[in-house]
Amino acid sequence: MSATSSTGPSAATVADIAEKAKLLSIYSMMSTTAAGSGHPTSCMSAAQLVAGVYFYAMKFDPKNANSNNDDRFVLSKGHAAPLLYSALAVAGVFPVSRVMTLRELTSELEGHPTPLIHGVDAATGSLGQGLSVGAGLAIGARMDKSDTRVYVLTGDGELAEGQVWEAAAFAAFYKLDNITVICDINRLGQSDPTMYQHDMERYRLKWESEGFATQVINGHDVPAILAALDKAKATKGKPQAILAETIKGHGFSEVADKMGWHGKPFSKEQLAAAIKELGGGPTVPPDPGKSYARTSLPKPPDFPPAPAPDYKADAKVATREAYGDALKRVGSVNKSVVAISGDVKNSTFSEVFQNAEPDHFVQGYIAEQNLVSVAVGLQARGKVPFADTFACFLSRAYDNVRMAAISRANINLCGSHCGVSIGEDGPSQMALEDIAMFRAINDSVVFYPGDAVSTERLVETMARRPGINYLRTSRPKFPILYKTDEKFPYPGFKVLTKSDSDKVTVIGAGVTLHEALKAAAQLKASGTNIRVIDLYCVKPIDGKAIAAEVAATGGKLITVEDHWPEGGLGEASITALNLVGAPPAKFKMLAVTGMPHSGKPEELVEKFGISAKHIVEAVKAIV
Repeated sequence: MSATSSTGPSAATVADIAEKAKLLSIYSMMSTTAAGSGHPTSCMSAAQLVAGVYFYAMKFDPKNANSNNDDRFVLSKGHAAPLLYSALAVAGVFPVSRVMTLRELTSELEGHPTPLIHGVDAATGSLGQGLSVGAGLAIGARMDKSDTRVYVLTGDGELAEGQVWEAAAFAAFYKLDNITVICDINRLGQSDPTMYQHDMERYRLKWESEGFATQVINGHDVPAILAALDKAKATKGKPQAILAETIKGHGFSEVADKMGWHGKPFSKEQLAAAIKELGGGPTVPPDPGKSYARTSLPKPPDFPPAPAPDYKADAKVATREAYGDALKRVGSVNKSVVAISGDVKNSTFSEVFQNAEPDHFVQGYIAEQNLVSVAVGLQARGKVPFADTFACFLSRAYDNVRMAAISRANINLCGSHCGVSIGEDGPSQMALEDIAMFRAINDSVVFYPGDAVSTERLVETMARRPGINYLRTSRPKFPILYKTDEKFPYPGFKVLTKSDSDKVTVIGAGVTLHEALKAAAQLKASGTNIRVIDLYCVKPIDGKAIAAEVAATGGKLITVEDHWPEGGLGEASITALNLVGAPPAKFKMLAVTGMPHSGKPEELVEKFGISAKHIVEAVKAIV
């Protein structure tokens, strides 16, 4: 909040930062004691570091704490939330009395930070993700030609997480000199000392090997902290790491550098002794109960209609190809769109967008956890990120998706090469659990298009919709099913074959939709009509509308999917029908069972029971 002078901080500035650090420690202790839970010792080790960032280095407006014009702070060690809340309170974002409502049901100040709090861009607490979020904020600022700097505070325990090093490599490769990571090396984990304890040389070598400008300091020496922050800010061409040797529980001799105090608040007697040892502190008045939560969170920016898709009626196009075309179309009218690919841009076809909008494309390489969390950082700057990889590899980033939902983030994920229909690559590349994964995410939408037109229109929808959006695309080329001006609302589905004499409703999506249409043609030739539904939106599902279609076919329903039976299209359909009190009278689910292996796509669709032949057999059995 204060300007940096060319001669370094004055004695008065140093004294002011030291006093604020003392307050941050005391408020952290007071709030955790009041809550009866929390992590005071983890806050105390980083109090001087956070005071230096907030009250010396950062450009920060407490009245507009998430401003794109100012610097940003990410608390990767989210369990030190009381320290962050204390800093925000001392800065003037909300009164200090509010910090004392920590962890209460009616308080926005939860046990770990979320963006419901002014000044927080992403939920943290699942350790190892903060640097990736910070990298997304930093690269987004670069796209905006902004002088925003990003500060990320990590703990030393979380440096055992591989994602930290994914993010470090990413930041160094892109020469993100607008990001400074500050590592609180306090030596003690939850159950044991950390892997390297206070081996600061080991940490220095690790960060330098990734390409960071690295400094090792005493994390309780305020002049050293301020000098390190000045040096980091002056560094050009590479990100910076400030490695701070600290003491967990610093300032209270009863607990300092002692195991067994992680996540344990102090008793009232211990609190009084700690405050006395720190030199005393102010009295905090009772909190009046006013919430300071953000009343609205950022939404994707609106944009004018994109040009219509352009496909010949007799074309065959893979939905993964259409994804790239759609990004290009939407990106031409929405300059907030950013694509980030996990080194598969030539398979997901996001390279089509890259060729059109090179400044808005990011190569994420094979680091899927970082890929998703960078997208969270990008959206916090108002970008509309689309992150793509093979659908099966999103499973390793599932925790990042879960945390993105807690962040109320607006991110779009495309998983390609789903199911056994990818063919010869074999089961390690076949996503068969991704629908279940994304259905379980709060406020998510799951789209599974069956042709190029629906893919393109759903990408447009994703670019406008807040929340977690997942698009499941396929490798095989499919015929065009829809006119280019067709609309695809969500929840929603399309009825592709229908007559008054339909005997059963068949629900498919992606490759199985086309198998269902083949089955419908074969059955019609033998005198049996079926109703085929394209369930392009697997979540949410309009249960009442589906129920009406199933009722019209005598309550008989077959679902068929290129996915495991657990959690997929079939279970989603049955759940939707049960929720509206309209379970089918007869039901059969066709899904992949048994471990797949390599083969031609058509062989695998046949072998694993989701081909037109099996649909015909299921119809005959259920009718």
